[in-house]
Amino acid sequence: MMFTGEYEHTVDTKGRIIMPSKFREALSGEFVVTAGLDGCLFVYPNDEWEQFVLKLKSLPGNKEARQLQRYFLAGAATIEMDKQGRFLIPNKLRETAGLEKDIVIVGVISKLEIWSKEKWEANNVYENMDEIAEHMSEFDLTF
Repeated sequence: MMFTGEYEHTVDTKGRIIMPSKFREALSGEFVVTAGLDGCLFVYPNDEWEQFVLKLKSLPGNKEARQLQRYFLAGAATIEMDKQGRFLIPNKLRETAGLEKDIVIVGVISKLEIWSKEKWEANNVYENMDEIAEHMSEFDLTF
């Protein structure tokens, strides 16, 4: 499954979020939510999570690798949706990403990102995309 798209939702009074219907089948059963980068949460289907953990496991045993492993694994939570597509993110993770009311769920290839709407708008300004795209040519990405 490739995740794409941007969806605005809200956190309800019980701290639950509704998963966009487009993503529900790929995340049916259980999935994993963990602290992400840039102030968001990462959401992985179980198979993608297992691949990510294997990559973390293969890192060298230096301090930076251990910190990275702890960052992604310590707060990781296995989540299950109810029949209405709602799921509860643990308080600690909601606090980490500042998820209070308005949120944005974004598909990013093999995972989802959950952002507070405020952080999403502040972090995703695309004024310098031409410059960024130029740098990606080093990785054989051309447009």
